[in-house]
Amino acid sequence: MDKTVNHASRRRFLQSSAAVAGALVIGFWLPEKGGRAFAQGTPKPVHPNAFLKIGKDGTVTVIVKHLEFGQGVTTSLPMLIAEELACDWTKVKAELAPAGPEFANLAFGMQGTGGSSSVSNSWDQFRTVGAQARTMLVAAAAAQWKVKPEACKADKGLVTGPGGRKATFGQLAEAAAKLPVPEKVALKAPKDWKLIGKATKRIDSQEKVDAKTVFGMDVKRPNLHVALVLHPPVFGARVAGINAEKVKGIAGVTHVVEISGGVAVVGKSFWAAKKGRDALEVRWDIPEALKVSSDKLTAQYKELAKQPGPAAKKAADPAAIKAAAKTVSAEYEFPFLAHAPMEPLNCTVEFRGAEAEIWAGSQFQMMDQAAAARVFGLAPEKVKLHTMAAGGGFGRRANPVSDYIVEACEIAKEIKVPVKLIWTREDDIKGGFYRPAYVHRVEAGIDAKGKVVGWNHAIVGQSIVAGTPFEGFLVKDGIDHTSVEGVSDSPYELANLDVTLHTTKSAIPTLWWRSVGHTHTAFVMETMVDELAAAAGQDPVAFRKALLAKHPRHVAVLETAAAKAGWGKPLPKGRARGIAVHESFGSVCAQVAEVSIEGGAVKVHRVVAALDCGVVVNPLTVEAQVQSAIVYGLSAVLQSEITLKDGQVQQSNFHNYGVLRINETPKIEVHIVPSTLDKPTGVGEPGTPPVGPAVANAVAALTGKRPRVLPLAKTKWA
Repeated sequence: MDKTVNHASRRRFLQSSAAVAGALVIGFWLPEKGGRAFAQGTPKPVHPNAFLKIGKDGTVTVIVKHLEFGQGVTTSLPMLIAEELACDWTKVKAELAPAGPEFANLAFGMQGTGGSSSVSNSWDQFRTVGAQARTMLVAAAAAQWKVKPEACKADKGLVTGPGGRKATFGQLAEAAAKLPVPEKVALKAPKDWKLIGKATKRIDSQEKVDAKTVFGMDVKRPNLHVALVLHPPVFGARVAGINAEKVKGIAGVTHVVEISGGVAVVGKSFWAAKKGRDALEVRWDIPEALKVSSDKLTAQYKELAKQPGPAAKKAADPAAIKAAAKTVSAEYEFPFLAHAPMEPLNCTVEFRGAEAEIWAGSQFQMMDQAAAARVFGLAPEKVKLHTMAAGGGFGRRANPVSDYIVEACEIAKEIKVPVKLIWTREDDIKGGFYRPAYVHRVEAGIDAKGKVVGWNHAIVGQSIVAGTPFEGFLVKDGIDHTSVEGVSDSPYELANLDVTLHTTKSAIPTLWWRSVGHTHTAFVMETMVDELAAAAGQDPVAFRKALLAKHPRHVAVLETAAAKAGWGKPLPKGRARGIAVHESFGSVCAQVAEVSIEGGAVKVHRVVAALDCGVVVNPLTVEAQVQSAIVYGLSAVLQSEITLKDGQVQQSNFHNYGVLRINETPKIEVHIVPSTLDKPTGVGEPGTPPVGPAVANAVAALTGKRPRVLPLAKTKWA
């Protein structure tokens, strides 16, 4: 049966603007409350939350409310509308939405791209818009032909009726635009889907190949200047004095401006600004307390982990572990990690006094818009933010203080000419935001039959949400949920799980990083479970299945990954397999890694992944995202780290901030497991957490040594 959706009580729809150039324009708005909303009070009418535009030529344009930065939303979200609209897929285009409350992420209650939520939060929303438009087009045709709508049918961009009548969507668009938007529409049953679930090539691929896609770095404006900022060498330091004498003689340099984040040098080209910044002399006020070093910080964390801390989860009997037949104790160290997107951070700004215009690849458009408005002293609606395509982000383009956006606006306000701020990769790696460093201390015990009888787990690290708009619902009783997710809510049946968290403070800026807290919690949970399986003398897969008996989704992906990887079958000499399974963002992913040791270093030859992500919209996107997540996760587990000495970051670019090269990338296989869910769950991030522990468990099987300090390159493996 078709699913009938009545949104009148929780979602109101409206027909927006009259016909634009003869097009059918459909949009809707939502109450500002809902999901993880930050807004409060009575919902106010706003501009349409999402648009579907059908031109006279039959072109279907979907305005995508999320940032496209490689994950494929400019294909997957139009697929949702196109499925219900019954249009010609070859005529579908996508545009990125600007900043505006009407484009809210329903999971956040504000506009934003993150948490692997783009498809899941748009699932009902975008399909409903497509069904509404189809209903209106059919109604328009029926009215013209003087027949009942039930006698007409829409398919492939055409409405057909009795007697062989036909009309294209383009021909009907203007008439349909004059009809009321139905509040109650029927959505297709899964058995009738023609597009959802089918492998569909991305509609933006050709434009990227042809270099027609406009990224933030590509933005050009008349009289555009370029700015670079000299940031403090130590986080939290302040400008004590500026000597710009050597800058004055450099051709093309136009301004030297002190801003909140440092000192900006502006020029008529990137290289002019770069030469000017290199010549700039700045004295910095650096208090001794800011001169943090990684080794000292780790030592402090280790001491904290031994102390009683605030409870994230209390065990019924914390002392039960004393009666265990066998216990395993471990201490884990995780470094700071940079996001390191391929496209450097950038923001183009034109400030015109009474209004401003911004071009940026923003993950938090409205938050960035509001921050810019505060700089200019304008109302947010006077600041227009264009969402540009971005070359990666992994959370870096979604920071709650809008650092590079604010800097660009401060410069534009001061110099009063159009300006493009660029953070070089060195700027970002040495002075950006990082995944926090963490230390875990775990003691777990099993009885004579291999059953877990106690698990005491201490975590130490900075909060990524303290002081942000997210703190209100992610920090409860002093516990930052993102620091303990994957541990305190583990699906494993662990008797007497006791979890504590010490949240530290530092001038080092931290931020969510692809898969957030799961980046470290999955590694600890999955390597500890593996070690307990060994202590119990049991197969790692069988041991996990016993602990996951109440979680069939986990068991299904575990079995699939193991079977596809040939678990238990012989391998060439000098190789071993490791396995891990983890749930994040509503999805469950299991991975098997096949590794060897070459020259004392870990080499990963093959990774087999199985994923349950609910309803699959586009299998090609799912496969690509899991592959990407695995490569990103492997970079971190094998090579990446940010270290500090006397407050200064020691890494600066890919020569010393290691990321996986093509020749180091293993063969990756992705298997999508049929789900019991009736909606999509996250895809972009769940592939990152399991790969680290899968590799570590393979290393342990091969060498007998348990990896507990990341990255693995820090250790010489025999």
